Amino acid sequence: MTLERKLSGFAKYAWFVLIYNMLVVLWGVFLRASKSGDGCGQFWLTCQGEVLPSAPQFKTVIEFTHRIMSAADGVIMLVLLGWAFAIWRAERSERSASVLKTAGAAFFFVLTEGAVGAGLVLTGNTAETLTAARPFWMGAHLINTYILLAFLALTARAAAGGKLFKLRVSAKYQTAVAAGILAILIVSITGSIAALSNMIFPSGTLSESIAKDFSETSHILLRLRLLHPVTAVLSGVFIVFLTGWMAKERFGDTDVSWWSNVIALLILIQIAFGAMTLLMLGPIVMQLGHLLLADAVWISFVMFAASFLASDARPKPIEERLT
Repeated sequence: MTLERKLSGFAKYAWFVLIYNMLVVLWGVFLRASKSGDGCGQFWLTCQGEVLPSAPQFKTVIEFTHRIMSAADGVIMLVLLGWAFAIWRAERSERSASVLKTAGAAFFFVLTEGAVGAGLVLTGNTAETLTAARPFWMGAHLINTYILLAFLALTARAAAGGKLFKLRVSAKYQTAVAAGILAILIVSITGSIAALSNMIFPSGTLSESIAKDFSETSHILLRLRLLHPVTAVLSGVFIVFLTGWMAKERFGDTDVSWWSNVIALLILIQIAFGAMTLLMLGPIVMQLGHLLLADAVWISFVMFAASFLASDARPKPIEERLT
């Protein structure tokens, strides 16, 4: 029996863990957008000082549900790590070692994810509270979430038999991957700032919202949120051209080409969806869809980068480019 077959059950579980974590992230967005982050007060691990809230408000139910989902995630991730370790002990192969490393890294970042969440609660940076530190907390939370999802995606990919990638490639390719990651992070961080400003300083009409963006008396967050649509369009165009160029550098590799096309399609949909979200003043359901697409773009880029770094294909010959 091949390693890939032995990993088939594990691979399905790894994909499940990735999807579950995306659901946890989405519920966290709903938690923020519904202004329910203070539903359990400034208590951790208890909720309003109780293990089980006895007379919960609706926002307490939302917050407590998020905590239950996060606690369950810890157990689910522990099973993932333990299963990966068992496979590695049995196989001692390059693939099982790779799976164990990415699963271990994912488990570490789910712990730091919980720590950042606890920090937000204990410092009171929840619901409609605005402190000078809150944007930095949100940025740290977003980056940690992306790293967690990346390692989970890589775990699932390797477990499913994806070709193992190598980091020892040409410096120009390393720079290209890093540039793509940086572009996505910039867009996402400006998006978190825009979402925070929209929640704390809501507008009744689109014209009122635009006026706040350019008013000298507006809070700095309101004046910064214009960065999000600008960086989204610019970075989107950049990533489409970047992945298109990289796909040509791995001429004939169907995986690299496929993920490049997926990224281009998702970015096009995301820009259109983002525009609708802006015009509709960001209703919660649109915020959830916008974040889901952002996660899909990020995970797709991770899969694209892994496929690119694993490929042995070479650039399209010059004579074929000229014909």
